[in-house]
Amino acid sequence: MPSFGRLFWTGKAARRSLAVMPLLVLLAVPAAAHVLNTDLSKLSRTEIFGTYLQLGFTHIIPLGFDHILFIVSLYILEPRLKPVLLQATAFTVAHSITLGLAMYGLISPPSHIIEPIIALSILFVAIENIITDRLNPWRVAIVFGFGLVHGMGFASVLTGLGLPAKDYVGSLISFNVGVELGQVSVILLCWALVGRWAAHKTWYKQRVVVPVSVLIGLVAAYWTVERVFFT
Repeated sequence: MPSFGRLFWTGKAARRSLAVMPLLVLLAVPAAAHVLNTDLSKLSRTEIFGTYLQLGFTHIIPLGFDHILFIVSLYILEPRLKPVLLQATAFTVAHSITLGLAMYGLISPPSHIIEPIIALSILFVAIENIITDRLNPWRVAIVFGFGLVHGMGFASVLTGLGLPAKDYVGSLISFNVGVELGQVSVILLCWALVGRWAAHKTWYKQRVVVPVSVLIGLVAAYWTVERVFFT
């Protein structure tokens, strides 16, 4: 029979994973839009860099609920920093490509197609977390493909905000850096809350990965239906 201590810790893990669920449900609430009330023509290049760095970060935390769920989904299957950072690197390279192409007018992705695909990408990763027991090598390629789509989503935000003519490239880069800082913050928070102490536990899959992935998948499915039929 399992010891009382083991039952206590597995029960504690379950309570922790369940405690995260109400927070994830809140992520289904639509985010507020970015607002840029600053007159960029009066700012120095350093100030512009800081402004777009902040915009990139806030596009992930707290406004990028869908991107947060995607990063969490990438992390929890293999909750060590090296594997998730490899996936995050592939994601970064991919979304940087499409973000740059879109902002220079070389591609023009329709948001009514891109947004549902972003939701489907979250659903795909959540389902994969449930049905597989290990991180497959080909997942990096899948993440790269999804990163191309997410980059088009980032572009829709920047298109609405605009970029200053006097430092177009610099503000584009600083926005991208801000996005990366937001993503790394999500990864480190996941590691501190879960990966650091629970990654190698025998019950991790059953009590953390599955329930969290199920909830993320439900939220992503809701978003998919909403974005296809109601927006």
